[in-house]
Amino acid sequence: MESSEILRQFERHTGKFARAAVEAALEADATQREEITRALLGVLEETVDRADEFADDGEYMAHLYAMYLLAQFRETRAYPFVVRVALLPTERLDDLYGDFVTDALGRVLASVCGGHLGGIKSIIENEKADEWARGAALDALVILVVVGEKSREEIVGYFESLFHGKLERRPSNVWNELANSSCDLWPGELIAEIELAFTDGLIDECCIAIEDVRHDLAKGKDEALASLARKPHYRLVEDTVREFGRWHCFQPLKARPDRLTTHAPLKPTVGPPAKLPAGFTSVWNTAAPKAGRNEPCPCGSGKKYKKCCLQ
Repeated sequence: MESSEILRQFERHTGKFARAAVEAALEADATQREEITRALLGVLEETVDRADEFADDGEYMAHLYAMYLLAQFRETRAYPFVVRVALLPTERLDDLYGDFVTDALGRVLASVCGGHLGGIKSIIENEKADEWARGAALDALVILVVVGEKSREEIVGYFESLFHGKLERRPSNVWNELANSSCDLWPGELIAEIELAFTDGLIDECCIAIEDVRHDLAKGKDEALASLARKPHYRLVEDTVREFGRWHCFQPLKARPDRLTTHAPLKPTVGPPAKLPAGFTSVWNTAAPKAGRNEPCPCGSGKKYKKCCLQ
């Protein structure tokens, strides 16, 4: 398949996943892969530069294909653009990426960072950034430990610096995620800091309770890390077809869950479609609810899945 046709099939939402185009991109030779990669990098850059325009286009889809494919390519040139996406204002980030933020942003960051943590840390430490994007960046650090790119000691040391001043001391989902991430890596060295955060009211006990922390502490480090390694959410992006192709918006209507159990339908287009990046003719993300026990519940309550609908 020619590059132009691959890119054309990524352009807009048609109700079907562009499986043939994704597979062609993954199977492309080095020359064609580079051509496709440059185009996808351009998509991410223009999506950020013209976020207001693209946010009003209810059928923009190229930016999501770009995220998954560049992550699977391990394309480090995408890293600064993914960081810029994560730093978009909350409303624009939600309009453009929706559930992608909690479902895949952390995995994409880990997949394209090349082991460099500066961009990920800039998201976590930016108090003006979207709190769910900051949580996803914390997930990225845990993933890097799971896949062996960073040592547990390095990331736990960084978490300690967040507890000791690099994170603003006001309640937010970022504190919930910091507590969760600390428990994922075993909270032994950080137990005093976590307990103080609970005492100061920084952590929402509906998302993680002090009893959960003590339960994870009692497991011991080896068991905690072994349990973490079994969690499918803590992986790099490996299979765009399986991971992106299962999204709710690509499923036949008869196979979709009842409307009351899913996220909002595709947003209607408001005004004329945005002018797309060169080489493209950008959709509202309506991924099916899917979450690990420690992820935000898909129902939108803000609680951890195990504390909400998993019950």
